[in-house]
Amino acid sequence: MKPAPMKMRDKLILRVVSKVFIPFMFLFGLYVQFHGDFGPGGGFQAGVVFAAGFILYGLIFGLETLREAIPPLVVERLLALGLLLYGFTGVASLFLGANFLDYDAFSPEHPMHGQHIGILLVEFGVGLTVTAAMTLIFYGLAGRATR
Repeated sequence: MKPAPMKMRDKLILRVVSKVFIPFMFLFGLYVQFHGDFGPGGGFQAGVVFAAGFILYGLIFGLETLREAIPPLVVERLLALGLLLYGFTGVASLFLGANFLDYDAFSPEHPMHGQHIGILLVEFGVGLTVTAAMTLIFYGLAGRATR
């Protein structure tokens, strides 16, 4: 008789290593997010790193466990929040009398400060959007196998 195949949740080493590794993935995602103002990196890359952490969690502990930790409705709202943050940053610069996404308007006395504020807001919005979109794609694709 053939033994039953092992599921991911039965593999102790993967579970332990992922519990140790995933927080460092999120920490690296934060580094990429906030280092993007000064060097390579930024919202898109950080969003992918965060989503990879969530996807790894879902692969190891199961899709339902991930859905309990981060319900799809919350992920959908984060997606919308990221898009709105990006858009409102551009609209705010219009209301401050500058062009769309002209960050100098956020601090007319010190344009470099305005640039920093604007880039930080836009990159954070992009990071939220990418994280949520990749996670929703995973929910959709992984959920197909369970139907």
